[in-house]
Amino acid sequence: MRWTANELKLAFYLYCQLPFGRLHQRNPDIVQLASKLGRTPSSVAMKLVNFASLDPAITGTGRKGLSGASKLDRAIWDQFQGDWEGLVDECSALLVLPGDAGPVDVLSVTEPAANYVGETREAQVRVRVRQSFFRKAVLASYGGKCCMSGLSEPRLLLASHIVPWSIDTANRLNPANGLCLSALHDRAFDQGLIALSDEFTVLVSDQLKAHSDAFTRSSLAALERSEIALPGRFVPAGELIRWHRENVFLG
Repeated sequence: MRWTANELKLAFYLYCQLPFGRLHQRNPDIVQLASKLGRTPSSVAMKLVNFASLDPAITGTGRKGLSGASKLDRAIWDQFQGDWEGLVDECSALLVLPGDAGPVDVLSVTEPAANYVGETREAQVRVRVRQSFFRKAVLASYGGKCCMSGLSEPRLLLASHIVPWSIDTANRLNPANGLCLSALHDRAFDQGLIALSDEFTVLVSDQLKAHSDAFTRSSLAALERSEIALPGRFVPAGELIRWHRENVFLG
């Protein structure tokens, strides 16, 4: 049975939120989407691996998806590379079946809430669904580990925006504007106490280096010039890293 454009959008939406190693028919997220689409889990898994064959972050490392991606697969891929909000809004609406209370996606309690002042309840739900997509896409890309410390406890991990949500509307949901960081490293990055070089090494501010306590030295200052663990896909965009370094980093 031929895939429709809406079905492919939902498949791509899920693809962005799963690690490459979990694109298999036993994955509960794939089983759930297959049920909604009236397809088999194996056919949905196969479609996700078709999308992987279009992903330069996958193919550039020698990994391969299934060949046979269709023209419509590529069209969906190209359509949403620069319109992440459009992808999330369309797909969250498609996932709401008649009689559902609302989108099934919910934001992890570990993620800081956006500013909802003056927003309607519908707008609040939309923002939370968008934030949830960003978190899942970023954490999946980094294998659920802080890229600076290696910490893997999900309740202590954040999908950190490189350029803040409030400043760059075009890149709010772009996973390449995200880093998977522990709560500590997220706060340090947000406050400009640490930053990244163009080569993805950690830069530490002089203020942190001047601290005398052992914890600051071992957990933050010791990161100076260490390389972050790069994600399997959605590598941080160079122009966004430079913006943070030039506008937030304390040097």
